[in-house]
Amino acid sequence: MIQIRLIFVFILALLAVSCDRTKVEVTDDMDKQEDVIAEDSRAETMKLQVISDYGQSEQVVADEATPATVKSPMGEIVCPGSYGGHLQGITTDDAKAIYWSFTTDLVKTDSEGKLLNRITVPNHHGDLTYHDGKIYVAVNLGKFNREEGHARSWVYVYDAEKLDLLSKHSIPEVVHGAGGIDYHNNRFYIVGGLPEGYDENYVYEYDEGFEFLKKHTIKSGYTRLGIQTACYAQGYWWFGCSGNPRTLLKTDESFELLGKYDFDGALGICRFSDDELLIGRDPDNQDCRGQVVSAKQDQTKGLIIVEETSDTSEEPTR
Repeated sequence: MIQIRLIFVFILALLAVSCDRTKVEVTDDMDKQEDVIAEDSRAETMKLQVISDYGQSEQVVADEATPATVKSPMGEIVCPGSYGGHLQGITTDDAKAIYWSFTTDLVKTDSEGKLLNRITVPNHHGDLTYHDGKIYVAVNLGKFNREEGHARSWVYVYDAEKLDLLSKHSIPEVVHGAGGIDYHNNRFYIVGGLPEGYDENYVYEYDEGFEFLKKHTIKSGYTRLGIQTACYAQGYWWFGCSGNPRTLLKTDESFELLGKYDFDGALGICRFSDDELLIGRDPDNQDCRGQVVSAKQDQTKGLIIVEETSDTSEEPTR
């Protein structure tokens, strides 16, 4: 009987050891599984964090690329200060700077309106244009809008960087007084005053050395004081005229009249981009100051001023 009891106790001991070993193994396996789950959880958390950060990065880029307000690259720029006479014309040098011609002042600003240079010039400086590092200004030292013999028409050439006067060219063919100028296809085209009683305007063509080539006629009807500003842009000629209301003329390259509009371009018109022009203005109707606004073509109105527009695109997904 004692032997049987000893055997039974021995068997129970073996079973206890086996259970403990199994428990340890199970516990080890559970610990390992928990470790794996924990590692997987950390990995998933890191993965989610990366996705979240990536999505946030995309959002930042999208927010920077799609501002809430879209406006013209130039908007409205005011020339600082006041000057002699009124604004006569504007031009740019590949959109890096703006040049402002007033009757007795030539001014250069950056594209945001910061003053870079200013010089006093003879009366009367008119419209201007930029070409190959130089500024060309239509100048009349005599009288405007008279018959032949009263005007003294010139083109003054300035260095675009420092506004130093480089040369002067007499253009006596512009008999009513030189007022506007632009450069197109290796030629300079100059416009000017007009006496009452004429029912057409004239454009004078010169080569790059200001040798006279041809006088063109625009069948525009009479415009008060002739043409003040000239600009070739987007395949057309644009001419700003005085009057009440002021008039804008649009012609093709051969100066065939295509349109006559109630639009003020008499203080300056110049090309800014493939689809945008800059228009000169006198802010607050003060003749001695200057401002530019952006404009685009319009089929019925000729040109229209570009206004700020809100972006209606959907907010990017976060």
